[in-house]
Amino acid sequence: MGKYYLNYLDELEAESIYILREVWAQFRNPVILFSGGKDSIVVTRLAQKAFYPLKVPFPLLHVDTGHNFPATIAFRDNLSKGLNTQLIVASVQESIDQGRVLEEKGKNATRNSLQITTLLDVIEEKRIDCAIGGGRRDEEKSRAKERIFSHRDIFGQWDPKNQRPELWHLYNGGYQEGEHFRSFPISNWTELDIWNYIKREKIEIPSLYFAHKREVLWRNDSWIPFSSFLEIDKGEEVVSKKVRFRTLGDITITGGIESECDDINKIIQEVAAMRNTERGNRSDDKRSETAMEDRKKQGYF
Repeated sequence: MGKYYLNYLDELEAESIYILREVWAQFRNPVILFSGGKDSIVVTRLAQKAFYPLKVPFPLLHVDTGHNFPATIAFRDNLSKGLNTQLIVASVQESIDQGRVLEEKGKNATRNSLQITTLLDVIEEKRIDCAIGGGRRDEEKSRAKERIFSHRDIFGQWDPKNQRPELWHLYNGGYQEGEHFRSFPISNWTELDIWNYIKREKIEIPSLYFAHKREVLWRNDSWIPFSSFLEIDKGEEVVSKKVRFRTLGDITITGGIESECDDINKIIQEVAAMRNTERGNRSDDKRSETAMEDRKKQGYF
């Protein structure tokens, strides 16, 4: 009998589809954490494939800080409408208005960590028992510690030393009342894998990933897009640069890179030659050596 070999993208896709089906089988009320970025878009496409010809069975959950790129919000709305899938929007601004969180002030203020409370509130309100995320192990050192089924305690917190073994692709989704899980179907993908898959599947993505002339200023060793949310210091100058973004977050913290990559093929070539991680231009991750892990332990994505 002849041997059958999977292309490496087919192998990654098959693993992710298996994980998504395991989530559906083991949990009662799972959702996809959808940011409008390339990773959550790929996870959503994989969910389409996993349950075809039925529609995606998971609602899309977006934690809206109010400081998103307008293009990201427009993309989110168009995609959920096209999929005929429920979109749950949890508002950080509402959390601020209700006194649940206190907004940061100053030049380097960000609403990034405020998402923790908003996310945990909506998980409790909607009784969500599994939130499916687009985190990958190659992104950042704390994400490399994540299990594919990542346990959260009754406070929504993550303890990297108290996680379930995952031998032979066996995932344990057992939890006590009040606990929940995060699941990461594309944990074993790399940034280059994501782009090759986007190219192969002809997946539509926000134009922010492509190089265009944009109004930016130099801060925290990257080009931050100019917006009404920024406090500009003396000596900082808004200039026009041809930049693109490797990862999308709030407009106030997402740093761009100078690039000429205006199509998928050029991006793939550029990413293949890079040696720094895509989150290297996120100013929220530069606050300390353990910034991401500290947030994750409190309940962050």
